Amino acid sequence: MAKDMTLFWGSGSPPCWRVQIALEEKKLQGYNSHLMRFDKMEHKSQKVLDVNPRGQLPAFKHGDKILNESFAACLYLEDQFKAQGTKLIPECPVERAKMYQRMFEGITLGQKLGDVIYYEWKVPEAERHDSAVTRNRKALSDEIKLWEKYLQEGPGPFLSGKTFSMADVLVFPGIAYAFHFGLCPKSYPKLAEYYNNLKARKSIKDTWPPTWEEGKESKLKGI
Repeated sequence: MAKDMTLFWGSGSPPCWRVQIALEEKKLQGYNSHLMRFDKMEHKSQKVLDVNPRGQLPAFKHGDKILNESFAACLYLEDQFKAQGTKLIPECPVERAKMYQRMFEGITLGQKLGDVIYYEWKVPEAERHDSAVTRNRKALSDEIKLWEKYLQEGPGPFLSGKTFSMADVLVFPGIAYAFHFGLCPKSYPKLAEYYNNLKARKSIKDTWPPTWEEGKESKLKGI
């Protein structure tokens, strides 16, 4: 099964990491894994474009089926391999509803993280404004406080309840991204607890971004 799968991915990319975690959770090790270098523009290479014409990562293929959006790829894997590995969509209707809510809220978290982390990269110097930086950081701070509140309210320890679910597969990489870029654990103790607990989970530990170095990024310092 996994031998028919090919994943082009970039280290540290939350969308790529989601697919990697889902593959591990569904016991689909042994797929064709290709680590691409963003700094060398390898995501624009022809072999990636042949799978993902947008020239973005992840680029994922299973047989003749292509799913390059990380949410689509992860949901596809759960649907195709329901009886294999971790069941990522809960049976309990209440927990399942919360799972869907949290996983799509994760998109907003990712957008607000990007607005802060990539501001200088995306916005030309002549168009940058201190007011935009302040506004983006405030919006991200409010967003992260919301996730801290969710975990405080429980029932936990996972995002949709007592079991690891698709919400964790899809949102954890963004939370890890925030801490990698300098989010203060002491300011968000429940979020930090969630992050540290999942760091030890096998699927996450085995797919941890190989280029990440602790304490090297501080873009979110003070949020």
